[in-house]
Amino acid sequence: MYLSNQSIIVILVVGLIAGWLAGKIVRGAGFGLIADIAIGIIGAFIGDWLLPRLGIHLGTGTISLIVNATVGAIVLLLIIRLVAGGGRFGSAWSGRFGRRWW
Repeated sequence: MYLSNQSIIVILVVGLIAGWLAGKIVRGAGFGLIADIAIGIIGAFIGDWLLPRLGIHLGTGTISLIVNATVGAIVLLLIIRLVAGGGRFGSAWSGRFGRRWW
């Protein structure tokens, strides 16, 4: 498999945008440049695997790549939040009764 310099730049830019968007949606802020790129790229793999299984086909183009990677990154961040037990969702499930959800 050969990747040109241009395709690597496209992958990094799409990953950055998708990771930043997912961070804004899930957490309310980005995670930093490197973390946003990593979350976006991993999210793109998750989105490429998950969306066709759900019967969702976004088409082709850069915007569909960004939406696909953002959906995958949101799924990734929600899974991390549930497994790690941090944030709003995990702390409510820590076993303490009477604790509020927000």
